Amino acid sequence: MDTIKEFIDKIVEALEITDFDLLPETSFRDFPNWSSMNALILIAMFETEYDVTLTGETLRNCNTVQDLYDLLPKE
Repeated sequence: MDTIKEFIDKIVEALEITDFDLLPETSFRDFPNWSSMNALILIAMFETEYDVTLTGETLRNCNTVQDLYDLLPKE
């Protein structure tokens, strides 16, 4: 399983985040230019990187990067 740092790095790459300090406690809705497209990118990232199906409802129930990380299966 990825560390939280590796997970954050994947989010930064997937969403092409620059000039924004992403931490576990960061609300992902505070990302620059957050949009429904970013939500779809996160959903796709979970599926391709972790084989986890992330629904829109599950995503809406998360607030922080740590909340997203906690959805990953623990190996």
